[in-house]
Amino acid sequence: MHLHFWCISMNKHRNLLLSFSHLFSKMATLSVKPGQRFTLPNWHTNSHLISADAERQRSASHQVRQEARALYNETNNQTKWDEHDNHARLAERISSVNRWKETLDKCLADIDAEIDALAKVKEAAERALQAKNLPLDVSIECLTLRESRRAIDVVRDPVEEELHKEVKVIDKAKRELQQRVDEAFEQLCLLQEARQQLSCDHRRKMEALEIDRMCLSLNVNSPNISFKVNPTRVPDGSTALDEWEQNSQHNKEHAEAEMKASTELREATVLAIAQTNNELEAQRVATEFSLRKRIRDLERAYDELKWQEQNTLEEIAEMEEDIRRLEEGLRRKTKDLKVAHTRLETRTYRPNMELCRDQVQYGLTDEVHQLEGTIRALRQKLAESQDALDALYRQLHRIQTDTGYKANSLVLDNKCMDSRRKLVVPAEKFVPEVNTFNRTANRALSPLKNGQLELA
Repeated sequence: MHLHFWCISMNKHRNLLLSFSHLFSKMATLSVKPGQRFTLPNWHTNSHLISADAERQRSASHQVRQEARALYNETNNQTKWDEHDNHARLAERISSVNRWKETLDKCLADIDAEIDALAKVKEAAERALQAKNLPLDVSIECLTLRESRRAIDVVRDPVEEELHKEVKVIDKAKRELQQRVDEAFEQLCLLQEARQQLSCDHRRKMEALEIDRMCLSLNVNSPNISFKVNPTRVPDGSTALDEWEQNSQHNKEHAEAEMKASTELREATVLAIAQTNNELEAQRVATEFSLRKRIRDLERAYDELKWQEQNTLEEIAEMEEDIRRLEEGLRRKTKDLKVAHTRLETRTYRPNMELCRDQVQYGLTDEVHQLEGTIRALRQKLAESQDALDALYRQLHRIQTDTGYKANSLVLDNKCMDSRRKLVVPAEKFVPEVNTFNRTANRALSPLKNGQLELA
């Protein structure tokens, strides 16, 4: 407004000066003397105008100065407040980014610990899976050994059923453990992927923190400040604050979800290892119980056969002795019959009336009939004895054959039992009790194995 009044006064002053100059130009045409003459009122008017103009000019200048000072103070305060606000915003932003960085630090530490824990559990599952190979080999070895049983001993007994069941249990355990190992491997890949996302986010936040801290440290005295081309532009790839927050939150929640899944998988894997070990141990106990019971049954059967063999041998010896006595008696009765025949035949040569049927004749005749009946009876009994002896020998052969089968089965089952010691004795401490010659190492042979070797 002051500037407007000043402009109006200046226009009036200019018009007045133009009027004076026009008047003076007319007077000059009238006067012949050089120079211009003014009237006193004009002089006063001119002085008054100059003073008024000076006053107005100073007033306008004062107004401009006041406005300049106000503008300076206002802009200075505004600049300070803007700089303070932006400084506070930068500090707040740095604090926010730093909080997320610390959150990501903790999340990275947790996921590293989870990866390490899951890797250890995976290695434990792999070791458990590898450890199942020995029981499987032992079970197959026992089944293979027992295939060498002979004749009637090739039975599908509880031992064979338990061994087949043990193979199935081991196969099931290996499949389950292999599945857990595969799941652990896939989960490790997912954890590594989540960690990679966290690591990238963490690295970007570190770079952002470094940039914002550098911006926070800038001031008017900093040496590296300058004008930039279009600094207020929005760079390509810029995101909204909500998107930034959601991205970090998503990375954190994704990592936590994968860690939770990994924890559940670790617990399931440890449980699977324990369950498979318990199932296999229970099956091992059941199999060895059946094997020991079968060995006891075989030993009882073997002892029974040995007792029957001994009794049969004794009976054969007695029968052979009785046959010898029968043959001896038959020979004697044959000689007695010859004597009786000779007497009867010789007495037929008595002359005339002396050839009578006396008591001697009747006695010798009865003796011949009696001897012939005795010889027939002895021969029949001798034949029966020979048949009985042959039957005893056949039975003895059957007993000895079955004894050999039982001895062979005992050797095989004992070898199975010895082989299964590897399941409970550490490999470095395992010393087989049975060598390649089916003999007990460093001990005297048992009567059972002595009998087996004799039969062989």
